[in-house]
Amino acid sequence: MLHYIIQTISFQLLFLLVYDLFLKKETFFNGNRVYLIVAPLLSLVVPFIRLESFKGVVPQEYAMRLPVMIPGETTVTGTPEQTALLPDLLWWQWMLVTGSLLSILWFGYKLIKIYQLRQQGKIHRYKEYTEVLLTQSEVAFSFFRHIFLGDYIKQKNHDHIIAHELVHIRQGHTWDLMLFEILRIVFWFNPLIYIYQARISELHEFIADDHTAKRSKKQSYELLLEQVFNTEHISFINQFFNHSLIKKRIVMLQKTRSKKIWQLKYLLMVPLVAGMLVYTSCEKERKEELLPENTVINKEEIPFTLVAQKPMFTACEDVAKEDQLNCFKEQLDAHVRKNFRYPEEAQEKGIQGRVYVQFRINVDGSVSMMNKRGPDKILEDEAIRIIEALPRLIPGKDKDGNAISVAFAYPIVFRLN
Repeated sequence: MLHYIIQTISFQLLFLLVYDLFLKKETFFNGNRVYLIVAPLLSLVVPFIRLESFKGVVPQEYAMRLPVMIPGETTVTGTPEQTALLPDLLWWQWMLVTGSLLSILWFGYKLIKIYQLRQQGKIHRYKEYTEVLLTQSEVAFSFFRHIFLGDYIKQKNHDHIIAHELVHIRQGHTWDLMLFEILRIVFWFNPLIYIYQARISELHEFIADDHTAKRSKKQSYELLLEQVFNTEHISFINQFFNHSLIKKRIVMLQKTRSKKIWQLKYLLMVPLVAGMLVYTSCEKERKEELLPENTVINKEEIPFTLVAQKPMFTACEDVAKEDQLNCFKEQLDAHVRKNFRYPEEAQEKGIQGRVYVQFRINVDGSVSMMNKRGPDKILEDEAIRIIEALPRLIPGKDKDGNAISVAFAYPIVFRLN
């Protein structure tokens, strides 16, 4: 999980650097909006994508596609209350869960604050929006289809502000901010999520200014240059008056429209994503899924899935040919369950995980270990003991009926309750 978090943050940082260096100053506001939404979400998905052509894995033909074998679960002694009430999490996992719970509470508090403002205000319903007029207030912001407006502002010429906030409503900008609120709950520890949310909030104002300035750019300048009013400091509202954004909005209003050819900058995402996919697909150190990359297969050995007549247990000798594969699997699973013994030392140390073993079924039916890979030597040794305890098998044969060595890979999971 930690590896996934590190990958996600790294990918989001790369996307953010591309945005800040190449896209942020362009006037392709809607394109930038899509980029800022897609980039962090894509960073969450890419670590799960594996391109088969780049994988550094033992060829799949050497391993029969079997379900993961979990021969048994061992319960470590503990009080019933601890086992029943609290999940078995590491300290950093508890910290992540606690942070998310606190973030949910904070999010709920902000929603309550919006609700209270609505209850305190005077409601006026219009075709496209609901106006919430707040007494003795100078706020101006929108939240979904609601525009919250202080009565001090309404006494002035506020039509331009309403037009500005209507752009937020029509384009669904609140949904963007709510998406980042959800990401902040799950990934509260990731500072980049907060930066992405700030970037897209800034972009929302540029989009709204761009639309309203078409009617009257002079009025847009005048409003932005006036005294900045008080605002509600809530991260998921589109607020008209914001100290940190005023200068940027004025600069963007003065900016010449970017040439359409610069939209080609978005193609930078192609090599960026391709590089990420190559990286995630080429990982060779994923202990839970990959066998060692330096596995050597003898040229005289045939992969289990390709051998003409597969090796079998003596109990499968009289089974129909089409059922021999399932019989082999059932007998192998039964052998592992029968001989499985969770090492006491591993229990005491809380060691668990998946062990991959690769073995050879020789021409005389004996079994020889070829390789193993697991989270700890203790579990690897136990897996080797289980495999070496296999009885003599009926060897595999080629199409001419000659006995031949067959390579086989098998996963065993050691799991503690």
